[in-house]
Amino acid sequence: MRLVAISGSLRSKSSNTALLQAMRDAAPAGVRLDLYDRLGALPHFNPDLDADSPPAVVAELRALLLEADAVLICSPEYAHGVPGTLKNALDWLVGAGELVGKPVVLVNATARSTYAQASLTETLTVMSWKVLPQVTVELWGKTIDAGEARRALADVLRELES
Repeated sequence: MRLVAISGSLRSKSSNTALLQAMRDAAPAGVRLDLYDRLGALPHFNPDLDADSPPAVVAELRALLLEADAVLICSPEYAHGVPGTLKNALDWLVGAGELVGKPVVLVNATARSTYAQASLTETLTVMSWKVLPQVTVELWGKTIDAGEARRALADVLRELES
């Protein structure tokens, strides 16, 4: 199974990115988890730039997601919303259409991040992705350990199998 994970944070010490990295490192045999790290390189969404052929970085993101069996998104919450860079990436994916029905699991690094999770669920549902139940790992004020990462990934895999 091939999974693509997207962190909604650009911070170098992001707990969201750290959680996804730990899950990648804990992946069992037969599961490949690729962490998408070019969120900050995407240009501002502009439909005029997507008319004939999208910017190369957008085409690469679309191809990566098309090849994936499922997508994981782990995002912080800023001012009760989704970070602009993550929303920008989703805007580039709206019109593509190839991702309709793509399974996605929202991985939450803190139970406090309810508004962003609700917003992501709404956006992904409107985009016709298959939004599965979210997986929460409470990292508020602590670092993730390998056991937590394995449990989180096992929860994600259970959601994908059901």
